[in-house]
Amino acid sequence: MRRIAPCLVLLLAPHIISAGCPFHNLVREDPHDYPKPAEVSQAQAEAMANVNYKDVMEDLKVLMTDSKEFWPADYGNYGPLFVRLAWHNTGSYRSSDGRGGGDGARQRFEPERSWADNTNLDKARALLWPIKEKYGQGLSWGDLIVLSGNAAIESMGGPVFGFCGGRIDAADGSESVKLGPTLEQEILMPCEVNGECEVPLGANTIGLIYVNPEGHMGNADPAESANDIRDVFGRMNMNDIETVALIGGGHAFGKAHGACPDGPGPSPEEDPANSWPGLCGTGKGEDTYTSGFELPFTSRPTYWDNEYFQNLVNYEWQVHTGPGNHKQWEPVVADGMPPTAISADGTSNQTVGLLTSDVALMWDDEAYKSLVIKFAEDMETFDREFELAWYKLTTRDMGPISRCNNEDVPPPQPFQYPLPDPPAGWPDFQDIKTEIGELLDNADEAIGMFTRLAWQCISTYRSTDYLGGCNGARIRFSPQKDWSVNRNVEIALDFLQPIKLNHGTNLSWADLIVLAGNTALEKAGGKHLTFCGGRTDATDGMGSEFLAPKITGNFSETLVQFKDSISITGLTQREFTALIGAGYAVGESSDCDGLYCNRDSFQGTASVSSSLSNIFFKNLLSENWEEYTLPSTGKQMYKAVGKDLLIFGTDLMFRLDPELLAISQDFAADNDLFLTEVAAAWTKLANADRFDGPTGNLCDQGLLGV
Repeated sequence: MRRIAPCLVLLLAPHIISAGCPFHNLVREDPHDYPKPAEVSQAQAEAMANVNYKDVMEDLKVLMTDSKEFWPADYGNYGPLFVRLAWHNTGSYRSSDGRGGGDGARQRFEPERSWADNTNLDKARALLWPIKEKYGQGLSWGDLIVLSGNAAIESMGGPVFGFCGGRIDAADGSESVKLGPTLEQEILMPCEVNGECEVPLGANTIGLIYVNPEGHMGNADPAESANDIRDVFGRMNMNDIETVALIGGGHAFGKAHGACPDGPGPSPEEDPANSWPGLCGTGKGEDTYTSGFELPFTSRPTYWDNEYFQNLVNYEWQVHTGPGNHKQWEPVVADGMPPTAISADGTSNQTVGLLTSDVALMWDDEAYKSLVIKFAEDMETFDREFELAWYKLTTRDMGPISRCNNEDVPPPQPFQYPLPDPPAGWPDFQDIKTEIGELLDNADEAIGMFTRLAWQCISTYRSTDYLGGCNGARIRFSPQKDWSVNRNVEIALDFLQPIKLNHGTNLSWADLIVLAGNTALEKAGGKHLTFCGGRTDATDGMGSEFLAPKITGNFSETLVQFKDSISITGLTQREFTALIGAGYAVGESSDCDGLYCNRDSFQGTASVSSSLSNIFFKNLLSENWEEYTLPSTGKQMYKAVGKDLLIFGTDLMFRLDPELLAISQDFAADNDLFLTEVAAAWTKLANADRFDGPTGNLCDQGLLGV
C-alpha cells in the first residue's frame, strides 16, 4: 500500500512552506537504488569488437539437437525453447518509456526472472552457459539470447533478416523494477486490476509478456482477446501485420506445456536452489508444466511452415479444458482424423491445439482475419513479414543502427528512424559561433530563446532505448513542434534562419541549434562548452511519437515521477539538478512553457535574465514559499512570501527531497562548482545521441568543433 506523507504545514526551519498535498510522495518510497547505466571496460569493449557472431551461430545450431538429461529437448530439438527465450527476453520492451527489451539481458534477474511467462526459461539459460563461458566477456548474454532465437529459427528452416550486435549486459535488474511487480512500479504506474493494466505499463497483465493467452481475465472469449492483442502489441509499437506475423511465426514451432493441474512449483524468487521443479511426475519431458496449456501448435513442431494459419482457416475450433485445467481450443473434425503431432518424447500422437489468443485472430476481427488468410495462402509474404517483425522485436531497444557493432548488420529499418548522412563539407564553426554571438549582442531575449531551443532539442534523449536527442533536429517537425512545451520555439528558429541560409547545406539545423545553445550559455557567463559538430537533419518527425516530456513543471507532478524522468535521460540527479538551475537562471523570458522558462515571466510580463548563476538555489533556499494561483491563467505555482518570485512545483522538490536538497546546497554555496557542473552535464546530454557502436561516442574522437 502506498504511504502518504502527512499534508498539513511543512516546517523547514527557519522558513515555512504553506502547502497542500502536491508532495505526497516526498517520503522515500523507492525501495531500489537509483539505476546506474551499464558500464563497459576497455578490455570488454575490445572483446566485444572481436567476437565472431557467425561462430556463435554455428555453436548454437549444434546445441539445438544436443538434448540433455536435466532438461530433455521436446522432439529432440531445443529450437522452440530458444525461440521462446529470445521472444520473452526482448518482448518486454514498451514504447511508453523505452524500458524492457533484450539489451541488458535483465531476464536473468528479478523481477523478470520469476515472471509466470518466463517459467522454465532458467533451463534455457543453463543450456546456453557453456557457449557463454566459451566466448567470455566478448559475448553478452543479451546478444547470446537473441542469437539463440535466430539460430533456432534458421535451424528449423525459418527466415532470419539479420542481427544487430552490441548489447551490453546489466549488472542487476534495477532497470526492470518498473516493469513490475514491485512497490516502485505500483507507486509510479499502478495497475488496479491485473489483467486490465493500462499504459505506461507494457503488458495488460503484470508478469506476462503480452496478453493472457486464455483470454481477457482468463475468459475464453476470442473477441475480447483480439482487443487485448491489438492494445498490448501496440504498446511496443507493433502494427497488425507485425503482430499476426509474430504470433503465427512463434507458434509455427513447439508446444505448450500443462501436463497436470498441479503447476510448475516455486519460482526462482521463492526457491532459487530448486526453481520450477514441476509438480507433475518428473517435472520434465512429458511431465513439464510451463504455461498450463497442453498442446502442440502444428503437426510439425520443429519445421517452419504456415500450417498455423492454414489450420485457423480450415477448421472450426471449440473450447475445452486441458489437462492443466486451462481453457484451450481443439479442431472440430466431422469426418476423419484431426491433425496430430508426434508427442514430445516420440512415444505417441497428440492432437494439435490453439490458445484463445490464437483463435482470436480468425474470430470476428476483420483486419486480423484478412492477414491470417493472406499468410495461409502466401508463404513468401509470410516469410518476409515475419523476418522483418522478428528483427524489429529483437532489435527495437538498440536504438539507431550506428549502435550495432557487426559489419553484416542489415540496412537501417524504419523502426530505427534512420538519418541522412551528415553534410559532406564541414562549415567553419568558429565563424558560425561569431554570427550567433552577434545575434545575442543585439537581442537580450536571445539568450533565453537559444538555450530553451537547444534544451528542448537535446532533452528528448532517453537512455532506455537510445531514441531522441538533437541529432536530426526533429524539433522542427510534428509532433515535437506541436508539444505545449515547445510553444514559440519557431521564433528562435526564425532568429537563426539567416545563419542557416548563409552556410547552406554544410551546416545542419541540428548543429546550429546545439551551437546556439552553447554560445548563449557562454555569453551568459557559463564555462566554455566544447562543441562537437557533424550532426545531420531528419526529413520528418518520425521517432518522436513517444518522447514528449513527462515533467514540465505542472503542479500535479510527483517526486517519484520527477526522479523517474531523470533516470530515463541517463543523467545523474546532480547533473539534472544543475541543468534545471541553468534553465531557471537564463530561461526564455515570455510566452513560454517548460523547464527552461523564466519562472517570473508567467505573471504576464517579460522577465529577461542574461546571467547564468546559482540564483535558483539561493532563492530556493532563502525564501519562504506558498502556493499561488496565477489570476490570469489559473496556473498553480509557488510564490515567495512578500515577493514577486515564482517557482514550479517541481522546483520546490529540490528543497524538500533530501538528496536533491544536498545537491542544491552544494550549488548555492559555490557558484563556480555550479557552472562547472552545468558545462559538463550540458555537453553530456548534447552529445548523448552521437553513437559510435554500442559503447563509443563520435565526440570522443575529437570531431571538428569549437
